[in-house]
Order: sequence, then structure tokens, then C-alpha cells
Amino acid sequence: MKAEIISIGDELLIGQVVNMNAAWMGQELSLAGVTVHQVTVISDQREHILAALTEAEQRADVILITGGLGPTRDDITKNTLCEYFNTNLVFDPETYTNLQTLFKLRGYPVTDLNRLQAEIPESCKAIENLNGTAPGMWFEKEGKIFVSMPGVPFEMKPMMTSFVIPELIRLSEGKAIVHKTILTQGVGESFLAVTIADWENHLPENIRLAYLPQPGAVRLRLSAYGDDKQQLITQIENETNTLNRLIPELIYGYDEDTLESIIGRLLTEGKKTLVTAESCTGGYLAHRIPDHYRSRKLSLFPRRDHFLLQRSENEPTGSVRPGSCLPRCGKRARGYRHGRRCP
Repeated sequence: MKAEIISIGDELLIGQVVNMNAAWMGQELSLAGVTVHQVTVISDQREHILAALTEAEQRADVILITGGLGPTRDDITKNTLCEYFNTNLVFDPETYTNLQTLFKLRGYPVTDLNRLQAEIPESCKAIENLNGTAPGMWFEKEGKIFVSMPGVPFEMKPMMTSFVIPELIRLSEGKAIVHKTILTQGVGESFLAVTIADWENHLPENIRLAYLPQPGAVRLRLSAYGDDKQQLITQIENETNTLNRLIPELIYGYDEDTLESIIGRLLTEGKKTLVTAESCTGGYLAHRIPDHYRSRKLSLFPRRDHFLLQRSENEPTGSVRPGSCLPRCGKRARGYRHGRRCP
């Protein structure tokens, strides 16, 4: 099942708001076995919305739309959808009841403007909004599915998780996608690609590999597509084990692991301690060790004879000369700096 996401809003185009909705939706859809082929961001203009819907219908099986469902004049998505599906707005009593309940809980009356939120296109199925006033809308046209949802994340996400994704899973007839992210460090993307080229060339046809470089590391994402999820998991694990035998010195973790959390865990398991002596980094190195290990399991300052960093008279404040650490700092002294107050 192919999907396209259409994000509506001028605020997205001018950079006032980062389109985190599309990133989250893509991740959730992928886990549900739905492949996102394109994300389109457009302005709050009728002709742009109509054009985007027409083009997306030609490319995708499922078109997910966010934004433009508020009660104000600049929110035109609902009326434009009526035009696209050749239908009219009708009052939906169930949606209005939900509105009344929401406003009662918040201690406000339902205004005439808010009442308009209970008007939905006649040809759609309303999706309850648990956290806001604008319902979602589910359309079907010639075998294609269109779902319009609010752009507010805490309104859109419950609609996706409680209704949209379960319904898409039901309609996808059991198709599955399994992902595995392998975290590497120590070499750049191009060198890594050459090193694992033979392994990559022999991957099964239903498994795809993506290189995701970032500063100091390269993530390798394996994606397996098929009908049997358990079989896909086994395939992914086999390929991961093969790669681990090929480049064991470059792999430091998987999926949601971070380098600092792994360091913290290894230090804890080995009953090791860590001292950081920082100046120009302003304590950032110590900060990167996760709170879980820093506060409960891993002592960053295990002894009272902390290191005190000596500042050269000829160097700017905050710089540290090699070999300028002094043991047993005692009280803070003039001309010296250290990253953390001594006890």
C-alpha cells in the first residue's frame, strides 16, 4: 500500500513551523506496513490543494492530509475537499455532541463559530477528535483513500493511532514491513559503502538498505517487505548478524541506541567510573551521559581530589593548556577554572 502525505499551511513553507507531523506519520505508517512515497507541503490556497489532491491520487493508494481544518476564514481545507469530492457540508449531530462534551469539560460554551466544526462533507466518514474541535474525515474515491486531519499534533496523533492506522492495516491484507537500524562509527559513508559492498549486493530482493549519515556516525537502515512478519524479522536478524561479523569494530549499537548511553551502560556493567575535566566544552561532555547513568549508577566525580584546570595568563579565559591539571584543588583559586564546583 502506497501513501502520500500532504501537509497544508503557509507556516510550514516559511519555516515558522517545522513539519514534524510528516516525520512522525511516516514512521508510524512504515511500522504498519504502509510505504510513504512522497510528502508534499503546500500553502493554504484552494488551487494548490486541488492540484495536490489530483496529483497524489495518481501516485498513491492512501492520501493523508493535515492542516487547514480550523473554524477561521483562513482554514479552507474542508470547503476545498467538498469541491474536490463534489459534495456539500452537512451538520453531523454526533460530531456536535462530541464538541459539546469537550467544551463542557473545559468550562466554555459552544459558540456559533465552533458549531461550524460539526459541519462535515456529506460523502465522508467523521473521525472523532479526542483533543480538539475539528473532526477528521475519511473519504473513498475509486479505490483510493483520502484522510484529512487537523495539523495540531496532539489532535492528529490520536486519530492516526486509534483509527486511521488500524483501518489501513485491516485494508492492507496483512502486508508487513520490518526495519532494523545498525549504528556505525569510525568511517565515513563512502568508505563504509565500499567495505560492505559485497554484503549489500547479496541482500535478498525484498530487503532494502539505506545509508543515513550524520556527524560522527553512519546509520544503516534495513527494511524488509513481505507477507509474513516473523519471517521478515528472521531475515533482518540474519543479515544483521552477517554484517556484524563483517565489520564488528565499526558497529556500536542498534535502533534507538546512542553512543553516550552505550558508554554509560558499559561503564556501569564494568563497575568503572568516569571523571570529566572540561573547559571550552562547558560541561557538555558530562551532560551527554544520560541522566539514568549519571545520577544513579555512574559517578562522574568519584574522588574528592578533583582536577583543577589551570588557565594560562597569555590565553583567553576558558582555554586550557595541556598538562595544566592540578590534583587536590581544595578551594577555588584565582586564575584557575574548573568545570564543576568542588565539594
